[in-house]
Amino acid sequence: MNHNKPFNIPFFALGFRTFFALSGLSALVLMLVWRALYDGSLVMDNYFVNNYWHAHEMLLGYTVAVIAGFLLTSVKNWTGQKTLTGMNLAGLALLWVYGRILPFYSGLLADEFIGLVDFMFLPVLAFSLLKPIMAAKYTRGYVFIALLLIMSFGNGLIHMEILGLSEQTAWTGFQIVIDLIIVMILVIAGRVFPFFTEKGLSGTWPIRNPLYDALSIGSAALVFGLMIMQVSGFVLALAASVAAVCNILRVNDWYVFKLWFVPLLWVLYIGYGWIIIGFILTALSAFEIILPTLALHAFTMGGIGVITLGMMARVSLGHTGRVLKASQAMAIAFALINIATLVRVFIPILLPAWYTDIIYVATLLWLAAFSLFAYVYAPILTTARADGKEG
Repeated sequence: MNHNKPFNIPFFALGFRTFFALSGLSALVLMLVWRALYDGSLVMDNYFVNNYWHAHEMLLGYTVAVIAGFLLTSVKNWTGQKTLTGMNLAGLALLWVYGRILPFYSGLLADEFIGLVDFMFLPVLAFSLLKPIMAAKYTRGYVFIALLLIMSFGNGLIHMEILGLSEQTAWTGFQIVIDLIIVMILVIAGRVFPFFTEKGLSGTWPIRNPLYDALSIGSAALVFGLMIMQVSGFVLALAASVAAVCNILRVNDWYVFKLWFVPLLWVLYIGYGWIIIGFILTALSAFEIILPTLALHAFTMGGIGVITLGMMARVSLGHTGRVLKASQAMAIAFALINIATLVRVFIPILLPAWYTDIIYVATLLWLAAFSLFAYVYAPILTTARADGKEG
């Protein structure tokens, strides 16, 4: 009996289609709801308190959906083995959707049940990826399994505090999740940025330096470890400065000036630039020169937001057999999300009294960027490949 037959439609043909569509939609819905909660125009019972909900949903809702779509697609490529499709993929997607909806039913459902449904997504995703990785004996894939499981541990710490099973572990949980996502981006960047640059700019040969790769990821992990242990001052500032330098050296080896003419490339490099800015701002916040939330949003809105939008745009074109060229609308979307981050991270330093208005402007720019993504990519993600192949 073929369980996949009723779902033999393009939307469930491969992980990137389902999860990039869900992440694009959630980037709009979650931000609209957050805006309404933030200004008090929406008041509702929630499993999470407002700030926790916003952080949790942008990380373990939106970002984790992008990661799921990317890994379900890439692991198939790397191993030559099938990953979830059809009914099984729809089931995993439904688990993610329930994780987003159930927190608003905390008055009707047991909080333990709500927490468990959300918590289960990452372990189930890791298990589904483990099977093709083991079948192909693809040892490099175990890094991603480990990252997903440690990320789910961070999510567990958040739920434990909410359920009253521990005290003040949610902040550590959020920190672990953010750190693991950034580390995962740095690992993936080393694999795909030079490759994308070669493919996007004929005749270029970006240098892959294993030493810089190790130093970049290692120094980032050190910074995040210090932050989790709440070490600040000179030690954190020094570590963050070293991480910034290591990552600048790494990116410099891949960089070619011509990439500024290719939106699918420059969006990824600027996104990486936001991670480097995050380390610089972390060094400044260690000396209490700026607020730590500005460094946080350089990492999240800039590093995670910009790179995930760029990766979804590039991967979706490549895996639907389309020309690897961003439309004008997407080039505008890439600019808008970067302007949103610029407004969110730097303007509060210059105009602290205007903080509430700044947040509003940044939110509108984010929504505009993802509205363009939804408009351009809805037909791409829901229709068959342009070249008639599977996937």
